[in-house]
Amino acid sequence: MSVVHLRAVVALLGRFPALAGVDLDVESGEAVLLQGPNGAGKTSLLRLCAGLLAPASGEAVVLGHDLGRDRRSVRREVGMLAHATFLYDDLSVYENVCFWARAAGGSPAEAEAAIARLEIDTRLRDIPVVRLSTGQRRRTSLAVLVARRPRLWLLDEPHAGLDQAGRDIVDGLVRDAVDAGATVLVASHELDRTRTIASRVITIAGGVVVADQPIPGRSMPVGSAPVRGGPDVA
Repeated sequence: MSVVHLRAVVALLGRFPALAGVDLDVESGEAVLLQGPNGAGKTSLLRLCAGLLAPASGEAVVLGHDLGRDRRSVRREVGMLAHATFLYDDLSVYENVCFWARAAGGSPAEAEAAIARLEIDTRLRDIPVVRLSTGQRRRTSLAVLVARRPRLWLLDEPHAGLDQAGRDIVDGLVRDAVDAGATVLVASHELDRTRTIASRVITIAGGVVVADQPIPGRSMPVGSAPVRGGPDVA
């Protein structure tokens, strides 16, 4: 069974069709780059897969959960890095990561390991999030994602706000997640960088998938969806 299985999915923002009939299959262990112009529907697709945006019509199944019937259950198994941090400003870095780790069934030790993996300065560990810089908040959000151990990673411009060292850590996290059997969807405008960690590129325009192509030299899991041609939208 596909990790993500979408057929003719329409999703609305108000009355506007953010997704206008998406067909997509993503298999376990894939790292997929979502590309397309601003407003194409990339973020909406990630929010749909996270159970944060309801399908108005069509078939939407993520990790075996029918999103048309139950969006809450899938949220326990996915991790999303969005433009908003979803962190508690009045809690420290450690308290935020520990809280979200425990919510996903993890332990304080896993929270500590995640903070170390993101190379967050030990001096920041007990600092309230409200006092952090943009890059430090981004690293904390990534530590939360790591600590939650999701089966499906949903990353929206994951390199934004990070220095070079932080960007390299993100790339390593994606590779480690795939090696561990997780599935990763990455929406990004940094195509040259993201192509080095993805095996497949999906192009979205006007709320639909217009191209689905493998990245040369990158392996794809057995049983991945067939490739469809189309325009290359940067």
